[in-house]
Amino acid sequence: MHSSAPARAPVLTLSPDRLAADGYDTATLSIRSETATLPPVWVTGAGGTRVVTIRGANGAWQARIRAGIVPGRAEVHVGASRAAVELALDSRDSAEDGTPDFLRFEDEHDRQAFRRWFTFLAEAQYFQPERERPAEITDCAALIRYAYREALVSHDGAWAATARLPLVPALESPAKYEYPQTPLGPALFRVRPGPFRASDLADGTFLQFADAHTLWRYNSHFISRDLSRALPGDLLFFRQLAGREPFHSMIYLGASQIRPDGKRYVLYHTGPEGGEPGEIKRLTVEELLQFPQPAWRPVPSNPAFLGVARWNILRRNVE
Repeated sequence: MHSSAPARAPVLTLSPDRLAADGYDTATLSIRSETATLPPVWVTGAGGTRVVTIRGANGAWQARIRAGIVPGRAEVHVGASRAAVELALDSRDSAEDGTPDFLRFEDEHDRQAFRRWFTFLAEAQYFQPERERPAEITDCAALIRYAYREALVSHDGAWAATARLPLVPALESPAKYEYPQTPLGPALFRVRPGPFRASDLADGTFLQFADAHTLWRYNSHFISRDLSRALPGDLLFFRQLAGREPFHSMIYLGASQIRPDGKRYVLYHTGPEGGEPGEIKRLTVEELLQFPQPAWRPVPSNPAFLGVARWNILRRNVE
């Protein structure tokens, strides 16, 4: 009685075997197998690298491998076989704004996904009972940092179970990010002036904390002092001469994703006031333009209004 010989391990050919760690670069993996069924395929190593498509049948397949944004070595496993790809750091900063190009969204789908999640997460906290909000949200900048960071995670079931949200929307996540798997780890915010240098990754130039002034100066760029130019997810900055904290920020939501009514909204946290913890406020654009204190109106004639700013990660190289 003769037993058939076991099938040999799949033969893998990966081209190219070196990618830019930018979240978009891709390689093609050719798989040849003696079996008609595709063996399990998975990726280990450099964070965020993943298989995005597999096509083929009957022992011949092609998989598209998409780079993550963490430099290093990734391995694609197909059954008992594996192929390695090196992800290289690209330290270019084409806008010379301090944000490296590898952190920017190059894909319009990702830009829109980030905007939708960022504005939803911020607005959701307005509807969340104060006792159930994340304890970190104590002022205007903290609300922005929270929504920015959480917009970059993988919004899967495990995340939803711990997100403390009144509802979880059926929105696609930005494909580029799986925070905190970035070359910066969890330290997303630039806190020093100057264009990006590779040494910035390890010398404290990026931190998890940034106040409103730092968000304005080093993490966003000026768009206009005309509010009509704002897009959902943009920021409004003010500088008031009175008060302990002169710089203040608001989020331009545009239309509400939670209670759509055809109006445009802005959202902000007042910060602590007179021993009170402050509150999150949501105003229509019309209400803000007619705010009782003129220093808070986002109009060109108001010297306290610094203008509309847009996140550097949304910058299309040089605008």
